[in-house]
Amino acid sequence: MSLLSRVSAPLATHDLAATVTILLSNLDRAAAPGRSPGPAGRPTVIAPTGLGTSAARIAAPTAPTALAPPRPTGGGQVPELYCPPAVRDDPALGEHVNLQLVDWAERVGVYSGQLDRLRAANFGRLLMLTHPDTDDPDRLLAAGKCALAEWAVDDHYCDDESAGADPERLGPRLAIATAAVDPAHLPSRYAPELERALRSDPVLVALRSSLDHAARYASWAQVARLRHEIAALFVGFGAEAGWRTAARMPPVWEYLTTRQANSFLPCLALIDAVGGYELASATYACPRVRRAVAMAAIAATLVNDLYSLAKEQDAAGLDFNLPTVIAAEERCSLPAAVERSVEIHDELVHGFEEAAAAASLTGSPALRRFLAGVWAWLGGNREWHRSTDRYLQPA
Repeated sequence: MSLLSRVSAPLATHDLAATVTILLSNLDRAAAPGRSPGPAGRPTVIAPTGLGTSAARIAAPTAPTALAPPRPTGGGQVPELYCPPAVRDDPALGEHVNLQLVDWAERVGVYSGQLDRLRAANFGRLLMLTHPDTDDPDRLLAAGKCALAEWAVDDHYCDDESAGADPERLGPRLAIATAAVDPAHLPSRYAPELERALRSDPVLVALRSSLDHAARYASWAQVARLRHEIAALFVGFGAEAGWRTAARMPPVWEYLTTRQANSFLPCLALIDAVGGYELASATYACPRVRRAVAMAAIAATLVNDLYSLAKEQDAAGLDFNLPTVIAAEERCSLPAAVERSVEIHDELVHGFEEAAAAASLTGSPALRRFLAGVWAWLGGNREWHRSTDRYLQPA
């Protein structure tokens, strides 16, 4: 289920919704009471230096201030998420990008008849919060187009039958979508047929348009990186469709493995291009860097899992998020599964801190800036979910 589908789903009214809301409502500090703020009990500072890096520099957190204990709910004490705060909040910039993004969606034809829903989701604010090292609205728009095109694939091909989703056609459609991202080079007799297909489907038009816009700011190596992450995302879409078609709840290990592919990795892959610098391909592919970025991507996606749990499940009653998967496997209550999900999220964020700190010790200035950008992306993602009206329960 795409980010737009989740943010637009109707609010739930059951007790669990209130539990999740309490769980995720407090952003007074990054670490929960009694939890280490970072490796070896020290806050991790990933601070790039040099011209143009001030926006990406993450200040060391101050000593924890007194905080009221987690509020009790029907499910017991609820812990807090371990996550950094947002680096900046510029509502005017976010609104400007949001309007441009909705205008683009209308031009390419995705989410036809749903533009009000898209506008209300306020993805421009998400982009503004998650990419604090640029104030250029066109760079933010480039990242937004890529993200929205990817989510359109999920909605139009995987989830929403009213928008054309068809499980039996998903595999072939994802293959053609891959050709929209990474052009297929056919013999001259067949190339026009592919071109007609790419021009006739708004989702494919959106994918090509978004990659073209990203290429204004990204090198070919950065574009290739993005293509790789999108291809993996499509694999994740296929896996979730398989679970849904078979009405099968995956085990936790399988869900988390798939979540690495079906995550925010394509968004993170553009951090340096949006920021106006380039992380070398060999550095991005280095196992220790890959480990750090992958853990951050899964953690960011689990934030969405947790926030969307306060919304109704899909019409079939089968929605895939970490708490529901844990509850099914461990045969525990959903509030207990939420607490376990928070522990998993926090473990991943601490893992990112440790891996990023180690990589930064000997890494290039570009790597330190990129990892700081990932840290800032985590904070912006959390703030967007925390402050988005559609994720808030009514008083």
